[in-house]
Amino acid sequence: PTAMSRRVVRQSKFRHVFGQPVKADQMYEDIRVSKVTCDSSFCAVNPKFVAIIVESGGGGAFIVLPLAKTGRVDKNHPLVTGHTAPVLDIDWCPHNDNVIASASEDTTVMVWQIPDYVPVRNITEPVVTLEGHSKRVSIISWHPTARNVLLSAGCDNLVILWNVGTGEMLLALDDMHTDLIYNVGWNRNGSLLVTTCKDKKVRVIDPRKQQIIAEKTKPHDGTRPIRAIFVADGKIFTTGFSKMSERQLGLWDLKNFEEPIALQEMDTSNGVLLPFYDADSSIVYLCGKGDSSIRYFEITDEAPYVHYLNTYSSKEPQRGMGFMPKRGLDVSKCEIARFFKLHERKCEPIVMTVPRKSDLFQDDLYPDTPGPEPALEADEWLSGKDAEPILISLRDGYVPIKNRELKVVKKNILDSKPPPGPRRSHSTCDSDLSQPALEEVLEEIRALKEMVQAQEKRISDLENKLCQFTNGTD
Repeated sequence: PTAMSRRVVRQSKFRHVFGQPVKADQMYEDIRVSKVTCDSSFCAVNPKFVAIIVESGGGGAFIVLPLAKTGRVDKNHPLVTGHTAPVLDIDWCPHNDNVIASASEDTTVMVWQIPDYVPVRNITEPVVTLEGHSKRVSIISWHPTARNVLLSAGCDNLVILWNVGTGEMLLALDDMHTDLIYNVGWNRNGSLLVTTCKDKKVRVIDPRKQQIIAEKTKPHDGTRPIRAIFVADGKIFTTGFSKMSERQLGLWDLKNFEEPIALQEMDTSNGVLLPFYDADSSIVYLCGKGDSSIRYFEITDEAPYVHYLNTYSSKEPQRGMGFMPKRGLDVSKCEIARFFKLHERKCEPIVMTVPRKSDLFQDDLYPDTPGPEPALEADEWLSGKDAEPILISLRDGYVPIKNRELKVVKKNILDSKPPPGPRRSHSTCDSDLSQPALEEVLEEIRALKEMVQAQEKRISDLENKLCQFTNGTD
């Protein structure tokens, strides 16, 4: 009999994961969440900040709040307002908690430096604006392991990879999608992309070779949007709809895209299911837009491969959802995921916990996890190098790093050498400035630069001190 009963109840440390909303005073209240109809998550979070796309007259805006700034949000709280049309997607840089990218209906992508202190006025100047799409841009996603590599996908059916550090386009994948792109996801080391498209195909793309290496037509028979993400061992997890408009999930193996490893029906709601994946626990959380629940499943190597764990249910539907990276969680409370659920006027954190009796660090719940250091530079990645994420231990919790500047070094077309030969006119360039005099001027400029940088650092330190001082008196 024991063998039999063991079969019925699968052993898993995640069987009892449960979700709980935070107390009322731990929510972020009085936020006018954007009403744009778009299947993006509208919310991005990291260990320092929560960012939410908001309603804004005329242009496009999002709000950035320090995680600790819970409660009512002051109606004059500064916004990030550089776009001239609604913001459709936002994504924090995984390698710098003060840098966020935004994609907009105005066809641009902007990258922003967010200070650790709360600024007095709106932030209107991006560090860099990336222009290359001809229609609205609804998807952005940072590369998981290479510094400053950012992907954007637009309604021009184009996927562009950018080097944010130089403001340049690295690659444009333009002949691959015949229709609107629904979503794009990286694999763990950022060597491959998976995309879903209105033409009912899931594609696996090697961006550097600009090749489709696998594709599956109609992983789900229904007509509504499909989503796909990479999970462990290069497998692909999809959500979609059956012919009868039932919501489905599927698990696929790249080596044999014909037959699903698993295909399950769920219910007949019509909200698109946004999948969030935690590689450390192999749990996929499904959050339907307009649903009031989060369902979660464990993915393993044994049949039926996608194991239903539980559902977190609430009364109110979600307008969007943020998903905290592992290093932003509270390991002392056995928290294995935290969602930031958007309502019409507020953002409500929901904490997912594994019940444990001990107060000690639970190393089986917290394997080493990707930290904030990139494993590669942009040009290394572009030249063909791959690297796994650089992992950190969460044994003592994660302490966010002080504000780091994103430096953008635009290549200057004037830097290229003048054409050789006699055609060069002797103009003001060849004035009477001797070599030593020029050196002297350059030296002076260098000294001034150092002075300005030192002053900037001093100001930033003072602002941080002031910030700690004012936070302490709140």
